[in-house]
Amino acid sequence: MRGVACFCTFIFLFLFIFTEVSAQQDTATPLQSEGIYAFLKRNNREGQTYYKEFLKLNQKKLGKNQSLKRGVSYLLPPLKGSDAVSQKSSNTSENTKKQAAGKKSAAKPKNVYEPLFGLDKSHVPITSNVLSDACFYVVSGHGGPDPGAICEINGHELHEDEYAYDVALRLSRQLLSLGATVRIIIQDEEDGIRSDRYLENSKRETCMGDPIPLSQVERLQQRCDKINSLYAADRTKFNYCRSIFIHVDSRKPERQLDVFFYHFDGSSKSIRLAETMNQTFESRYARYQPNRGFTGTLGPRDLFVLEKSNPPGVLVELGNFHNKRDQQRIIMSLNRQTVALWFADGFVKDHAKKR
Repeated sequence: MRGVACFCTFIFLFLFIFTEVSAQQDTATPLQSEGIYAFLKRNNREGQTYYKEFLKLNQKKLGKNQSLKRGVSYLLPPLKGSDAVSQKSSNTSENTKKQAAGKKSAAKPKNVYEPLFGLDKSHVPITSNVLSDACFYVVSGHGGPDPGAICEINGHELHEDEYAYDVALRLSRQLLSLGATVRIIIQDEEDGIRSDRYLENSKRETCMGDPIPLSQVERLQQRCDKINSLYAADRTKFNYCRSIFIHVDSRKPERQLDVFFYHFDGSSKSIRLAETMNQTFESRYARYQPNRGFTGTLGPRDLFVLEKSNPPGVLVELGNFHNKRDQQRIIMSLNRQTVALWFADGFVKDHAKKR
């Protein structure tokens, strides 16, 4: 009987230890474009020790170059020493706050972390909640194997996709600061928001992690499919969903252009958005450049991305990449920032009109 009792005790201890270990084996899913270090930091596990242990635990789940895959649940290394105490204290404090407030969901964070913006721009302070019920799909044109329009300035070969992407990031950051949810469809994990005049060219861009096809139809269909799959869920959570496709036009060098807007003629919301954007730019030019005036245009156009993507959208052209004056306007980072802010202002005005 003593042998049986010892055996039962052993089984009980084994199950107890196994249960304890399993309970401590936390898991988490990475955010969009989040790297391992940022992922571990967000989960209170900083340093090389946690990093190496994480690799051992999840080697078979990682993508190319030790990248994290979206939607995959990863094992987190057990917390050590003071980290565990700190985490427990934090969790207890958070639970107490939630119970005292009696809220069903946590309040909006005071800032958002988005590594795509670069190290010095990755933390975005939330300055307003004016767009808290809105979701945006921000798409920079071309990317990957397709550079778009190409021009040369002072011996530098410049590609359309790099400048469209920089404006897209700046716009996304501004929208986030206004409380919006933003889906950055075309991504480059290395570039971030850049202040350079001559932006370095690359083919690293992906469609939210997926390689961009060379075929134009496949490329455009890919980004439409990505938007539509996200929109299928987003439309049930947000009152206002809109897309914007950002390009730089390519015309004869003598043709100077202001920003102009295309809408899908089959959508009243797309038309209203383009009109509101155009009116916003007209008012800004009237205020800041009254003697020059705004000569941008808007109109319908049967563009693949506007027709095949489900949320109402607008396609914008930032100017003529081959015109000398437009080039100077596009390559100056202050101008790219200004244009991005005015796009965001247009969205805010259009969002207010829906009411």
